[in-house]
Amino acid sequence: MTDNVILIVTISLIIMLSPFLAKALRLPTTPIEIILGSLFGYAGFLHDEHLFDLVAEFGFLYLMFIAGTEINLKDVLKTPKRIVKKVSFYLIILYIFSILFAMQFHLGKIFIVLLPLISVGLVASLAKEYGKTPWLNLSMVVGGIGEVASIVILTITAAALKSGVGLTLFQHIMALLAFLLFMFLLFRFMQLLFWWFPKVATALMPHQDRAEQDIRLSMGIFFLLVGAMLYLHLELALGSFLAGIFIPSFFQHKHELPEKLASFGFGFLIPIFFIHIGSSFHLDALFMNGLIKEALIITIVMILMRLIASVVFLKELGITDTILFGLSHSMPLTLLIAMATLAYSANSIDTLHYYAFILASLFQVISVMIIIKLINKRQT
Repeated sequence: MTDNVILIVTISLIIMLSPFLAKALRLPTTPIEIILGSLFGYAGFLHDEHLFDLVAEFGFLYLMFIAGTEINLKDVLKTPKRIVKKVSFYLIILYIFSILFAMQFHLGKIFIVLLPLISVGLVASLAKEYGKTPWLNLSMVVGGIGEVASIVILTITAAALKSGVGLTLFQHIMALLAFLLFMFLLFRFMQLLFWWFPKVATALMPHQDRAEQDIRLSMGIFFLLVGAMLYLHLELALGSFLAGIFIPSFFQHKHELPEKLASFGFGFLIPIFFIHIGSSFHLDALFMNGLIKEALIITIVMILMRLIASVVFLKELGITDTILFGLSHSMPLTLLIAMATLAYSANSIDTLHYYAFILASLFQVISVMIIIKLINKRQT
């Protein structure tokens, strides 16, 4: 009982103090939470506990849900064809570099999946700091498409790691394709429904909402899609992400809702996920032979491959904004950690590379945030 009290108090203190430390160090709150989780875990104040694991898992799913709320499907579908083609080239270049790197250094196939991952979670935090700049607007659109692709690949990879390549994997892929087709048809149906009957949206989420109906409906959509993923034995993150896309796509009149949902998540659930990740990183691992070198190599490769791939948008953005665009996608922290954890639990990567990926995700966030800040300061 005493251990659990210490655990709860420690988590509470980290959640409260992280923003102040982040402000003092001029860094995002996320890496601070991971670092503090690691320090307090090493000191023995954080330990394995079923409830801690469960809330952390829910925090990750909620983070994917919030990432989905940053993407308006209607806007994505209106993306010009030339941009869609360039997005395809951008993603293809990332995977080509990933394959070449894995082959050159005789790494496992899982590296081909890990290195090109894209997540818009921290791109959204950049938008809050730097506003709606052209490179950030394009970064959100491209990042949204890239994140969907990354989560689909994550789902297939998760199934392959659990069941191996065979009939079961084929069934998982068929279930995934059937689910994506169903979601596409559902989105189209809702688009038509709200177009013919626009009052339906305001009836579901009224402007004057004393019963917090908007939050209730959002949570209902979130849990329904997570439940569907559980039933189909697919990656829960995909359901969470798609649930988030529903909010801005069909309830545009509730423009404050994504921020409302994010405030709750970033104030409570999501920090617990990052603290849990930190606590799973043992500081003794820093003395593992070659760990820091591996983490630095992964960091440099992941940043460089995105900077090179971003050249496809040079005509639209110019040199400086193209560099900023490439850097903005160089922090797939949440997906990278989630995928590395999945690969490690399935024995697809060893302990050294598991810790290297977690360390690399921290190096990426810290270095990229600093570089973006310096470039932005130079521009102004």
